Amino acid sequence: MGKRKIQEINAGSMADIAFLMLIFFLVTTTMNTDSGIQRVLPPMQEEDQRDPGMDVNRRNLLFVSVNKFDGIMVGGQPMTANMIKDKVKEFVLNPYDDPNLPTKEEADIPLIGKFMVSKGVVSLQNDRGTSYNTYVQVQNELTRAFNEIRDEVSNQYFGKKFIDLNDAQREAVQKAVPTQISEAEPRNIDKI
Repeated sequence: MGKRKIQEINAGSMADIAFLMLIFFLVTTTMNTDSGIQRVLPPMQEEDQRDPGMDVNRRNLLFVSVNKFDGIMVGGQPMTANMIKDKVKEFVLNPYDDPNLPTKEEADIPLIGKFMVSKGVVSLQNDRGTSYNTYVQVQNELTRAFNEIRDEVSNQYFGKKFIDLNDAQREAVQKAVPTQISEAEPRNIDKI
């Protein structure tokens, strides 16, 4: 009895099928994107250069600190994260020209005209042991305060929300309401 030859399988199209399956999975699969807090960092300063924060008038600073137990202090008062937005808005806007709140400087802004721009700066200080959750909550509330102020100015001058403005209008509102948040290097904060 003779040995029977085994038929060879034509594998030429197998590579094509594998390639098509790879393409299919790459196209149909969604990739998780990293999300984070968008902040523009100041440029690195020279060693002999003075810190611009040293020239800020004390009344123009709102200190926000978070300790290692996630206790939050805003302007010397203990607060919860959901109270921060209103405190920051009151500080930045200074609606009653309170002498303890930030000064304002008149600026001539294209598309808006003369506008009183706040000199207020929010200074954030975290403890090294602050939980990431609390850190993000505080950052969100600070950003939300500035976004709401921008929406109010946008509605007042352009009749629509900040996000719906064109580039020139958006730039004008950003000049009227600059996001001034200073974040200090984390350190140990015991009291709050």
